[in-house]
Amino acid sequence: MYAKGIAVVAITRQGVDTALKIKDVLDAAGLNSTVYAPKKYSQNGVTVMDKKFGDFIKDSYSSVDAFVGVMATGIIIRSVAPLLESKLTDPAVIGVDATGKFIISLLSGHFGGANELARTIAKGIGGTPVITTASDVTGKMSVDEIAKNLHLTIQNPESLVAVNSAIVNGDRLIVVLVGDVKVPTEVIGCFEIKKAENGVQALEIVNNYDAGIIITHEPLSIAKFVKPFTILRTKYIVVGLGARKDSTTESIVEAVDASLARLHISLLSVNRFATVDIKRNSKPLVDAVEKLGAPLEFLSVDALRSLNHPDLSPDSAMVQEKIGVGGVCERAALLIAGKNSKLLLKKTKLNGVTVAVAEGE
Repeated sequence: MYAKGIAVVAITRQGVDTALKIKDVLDAAGLNSTVYAPKKYSQNGVTVMDKKFGDFIKDSYSSVDAFVGVMATGIIIRSVAPLLESKLTDPAVIGVDATGKFIISLLSGHFGGANELARTIAKGIGGTPVITTASDVTGKMSVDEIAKNLHLTIQNPESLVAVNSAIVNGDRLIVVLVGDVKVPTEVIGCFEIKKAENGVQALEIVNNYDAGIIITHEPLSIAKFVKPFTILRTKYIVVGLGARKDSTTESIVEAVDASLARLHISLLSVNRFATVDIKRNSKPLVDAVEKLGAPLEFLSVDALRSLNHPDLSPDSAMVQEKIGVGGVCERAALLIAGKNSKLLLKKTKLNGVTVAVAEGE
């Protein structure tokens, strides 16, 4: 998450001090961030913002995953208002007062992660998170929050208002898993869960409740039903792997578990593992993937080398010299993830094991 980075923007001297504290918290959480401020308040660790805040927001709105404005919320609201498109695509927006006392989730609280980010910042700098989304206030999980936590695509976003309203108001809601869909039930919360063989059966089940959430691998035809329902489609999750010759089965499993935990992705959601074909005879790696439970795909060096993707990290000269390509795990994950793939986790090293996680359609 936050692969495009987080912009932390301050416009006063005191605000810059707070912004730098926020960056320290984000760094500790492994989140990429940059602090911006006017030239007169620049110091070490601060990038000069050579334009007005409103222009800065407009020019960078689609190039970051989150904005943290250390300033009055009114300034932030007036700047982002003309740019708003959808809760599913707008970046997370957070307001923080100059002293860091209150950290306010303003926009894209669930799907964009503003609520979670506000809590992380608040805990790190000793502030108070301010979360106002109805599902959080009532202690219930919204549909878009479920989609975000499970890395699902919302097929019919126009349904969100009605279904979330049913959740907040305590109506009877059912979650239906279609076909062989598996999800970690603890992420869904206290909702009742049923299984259906196909979409028609799923809709019939929903019709016996006040509202429903249908989780499916394939897109479903949306019929006109009396009861509101949201269709959530699974994405294709691939874990790319690289490992030294002396890596053990246990160290590989540990590295995968740690990487997935960082993304809040269940092992049940992983469709494939992938690596370079020279690892085909690596018993520790093969055994580790067998233990983890998803199929393992092998890719040739030529296939890995042919990939050109904006998410790729800089090539490693050492890996290039050893096997003829500058990186394995990211390239393998992206290639197997397929159409419109993107990295959820860039290559991460743990005890000689490199892991990358990609998501595709």
